[in-house]
Amino acid sequence: MTDAAYGGSNPDGPPRRVLEVTDLVKHFPVKKGLFGRSAGRVSAVDGVSFTLAAGETLGLVGESGCGKSTLGKTVLRLLPPTAGRILLCGADITSQSDRRLREHRREMQMVFQDPYSSLNPRMSCGDIVAEPLAIYGLVSGREKDDEVSALFERVGLRAEQKSRYPHQLSGGQRQRLSIARALALKPSLIVADEPVSALDVSVQAQVINLLRDLQRDFNLAYLFISHDLAVVEHISHRIAVMYLGKVVELTDKRSLFATPLHPYTEALLSAVPVPDPRAKGDKIILRGDVPSPVNPPSGCAFHTRCPHATDVCRRATPALREVKPAHFAACHLHDPAVSSAA
Repeated sequence: MTDAAYGGSNPDGPPRRVLEVTDLVKHFPVKKGLFGRSAGRVSAVDGVSFTLAAGETLGLVGESGCGKSTLGKTVLRLLPPTAGRILLCGADITSQSDRRLREHRREMQMVFQDPYSSLNPRMSCGDIVAEPLAIYGLVSGREKDDEVSALFERVGLRAEQKSRYPHQLSGGQRQRLSIARALALKPSLIVADEPVSALDVSVQAQVINLLRDLQRDFNLAYLFISHDLAVVEHISHRIAVMYLGKVVELTDKRSLFATPLHPYTEALLSAVPVPDPRAKGDKIILRGDVPSPVNPPSGCAFHTRCPHATDVCRRATPALREVKPAHFAACHLHDPAVSSAA
């Protein structure tokens, strides 16, 4: 498995753009009554835009129910988008049929949160990793067996474990198996949805370091979904913060942790445990609950819990704008037009 097989790098110019998402929307209809009458919709993803380059990790954080996993599945076309545009390695896959989409599936793979439920318990570990190779007819016979053995070795599994079944592996080993399966087709993009949240802390570090090594060796692009800010800080280059289906802040990890611009980001960072009993920090306690995506509030969706909310926050939806170089935030506090009017 060579770097070129995974897309390689571009030393003579900027990194190759793997993913470009523009104004992505995903709504789910709410049915009611005996005849399934439409009673509204759930705005799971509401106008999200971002880009992802080869060799880059974009961390996606936010509370449970903010739309992180739905965004990841919609990007991979596991869910059909309601609106917006998805470009994968320059190809528009937004509305392609399943037949045409099949040729692009090799470029994008997913690592799920629970490795046990995402693996077929009736298949041996070797067959699980070999299945993508067989489906696409890439290799067969002894060559396929050698490729599977190489993938096992690359993710830290032993070749003799190919004959075992998922229930015979530990949680960390099962997640390594999931990663090997994702690598089998030599993708450009991997969406990792909470890939270490079900693992012990020591095993989490091993899997995170494995993902970083694979990215370095094969120039992979990661969309890394997590609620654990410490893990996201360790693996990500840039971080997007989601709230109620929208991205409210987007920047590189150093800027986000040093100077967060959105009140919601500040609250998330204040809740991160500090491993020092003498350290004292001001915890920001958000009042109220996350609003329902079926009936989101007008204006800024965060205004019902924001300690800095004003009248304009209740009336107008803030746009995601560049407040500082490469630091974007959707907040009226940083909008010069609103500030001058106030």
